[in-house]
Amino acid sequence: MKTIVTGGAGFIGSHLVKRLMDEGREVAVVDDFSRGRLENLADLGVRLPGKPGPVDLTDYSQTLKALKGADVVFHMAARVGSLEYLHGSDWNELTALQLNVTIDTNVFRACLEHKVKKIVYASSVSVYPMDTQHAYGLVLSESDMSRINPEGGYGWAKLLGEIQLQWMRNASIGIARIFNVYGEGEAPDKNAHVVPALARKAVLYPSEEFRVFGDGKQTRDFLYVSDAVDALLKLEAKATWPPVIVNIGSGEVVTIKQLVDTVVKVSGKKITPVYDPAKPVGPLSRTADITRTKSVLGWQPKVSLEDGLARMMKWVGR
Repeated sequence: MKTIVTGGAGFIGSHLVKRLMDEGREVAVVDDFSRGRLENLADLGVRLPGKPGPVDLTDYSQTLKALKGADVVFHMAARVGSLEYLHGSDWNELTALQLNVTIDTNVFRACLEHKVKKIVYASSVSVYPMDTQHAYGLVLSESDMSRINPEGGYGWAKLLGEIQLQWMRNASIGIARIFNVYGEGEAPDKNAHVVPALARKAVLYPSEEFRVFGDGKQTRDFLYVSDAVDALLKLEAKATWPPVIVNIGSGEVVTIKQLVDTVVKVSGKKITPVYDPAKPVGPLSRTADITRTKSVLGWQPKVSLEDGLARMMKWVGR
């Protein structure tokens, strides 16, 4: 059985590829391999056979060729990044929408042509209506889709990806609405999500200020990457038609201040955070209700936030 992972040299994708290969699966990685992405796999001890060439998933002919022979496709590839990177301007919003819709459309069309038996799609918390996320401590369940108001171009693209899969009746499908996953391998650069960004600031402190966007009251859901991979593999096993849709998150409401305090504790430094309420912070709250995930997949997170941050901080500070 041949398993293809699109975006397999990315953050979550590289951890997924390692797990699949450790289990003895025949795995192919489809990725553009830009920005040293092969290093993500190398850091995890993954050595791909031969020298894989880059694949541009916005080009259908390349996508069709790359997915030939697949029995299972984990579609992880997407244009992702920080709040500013995805939503900082109309241009960013439009680019996120157009690129991600094109990638998803090409991958799903190729899956249809090749009669792929099983597809696991990395969707996002961003599909949930934004107007429901303006209260602290909000928990989102899979049924909270009574109205359509996703988060910008990225959220619209992910929602359209889910809609496309609803018409692919000849495949077994699992849709993972992924919340905030963190861990080793996510580059702590200017486009990083909040956890690697804070980890980088802690490592650089005091040569650089430890500045936190917002007042620290916003709440989020943080899931360690190995737990996310566990969930994806269990979703593969449960994939069916109609598609199985589940949240992948920790289910724990964590304030940004709690996250900051934990990062500071793990760093072992005497850090004085500077909160900047003037900076954009996105929604006030988004935490996963994982009741259905636990029931359907027989899964629950294992790694605590402190333990996960300790592992990541060690990697960032290498």
